[in-house]
Amino acid sequence: MRVVLPNHEDRISPVLDVARRFVLVDAAENRELARRELRIEETALVAKAKRIKDLRPDVVICGAISRAFDSMLASSGIRVIGNTCGPIDEVIDAFLANRLTDGTFLMPGCTGRCRRRRQRLRRGGSR
Repeated sequence: MRVVLPNHEDRISPVLDVARRFVLVDAAENRELARRELRIEETALVAKAKRIKDLRPDVVICGAISRAFDSMLASSGIRVIGNTCGPIDEVIDAFLANRLTDGTFLMPGCTGRCRRRRQRLRRGGSR
């Protein structure tokens, strides 16, 4: 499994749309195998989405994300876990241990309904 996370000072970047530094993690059997840092300088969302898609991630874990950017990534088959905050290392560990949804890593002001609502909208449900 390959995971991409936007990085701002070793924490999840608050807004994916404007992030330029990323961490790319390869994992298997709930363990991190490799990690590298990279920069994506493109500012246009279409170009940024293409660069992320070219990394072939299964998942992008991020903070806030615009609907347009979320849709671009999701239409490429990438699972987006938004409204996430916290130190990169802790978020990766929680994701690999299947504990990312326990509420500890939700952005302030988000009760979890934020994530559920995005999932429902992505599947074509009502607002």
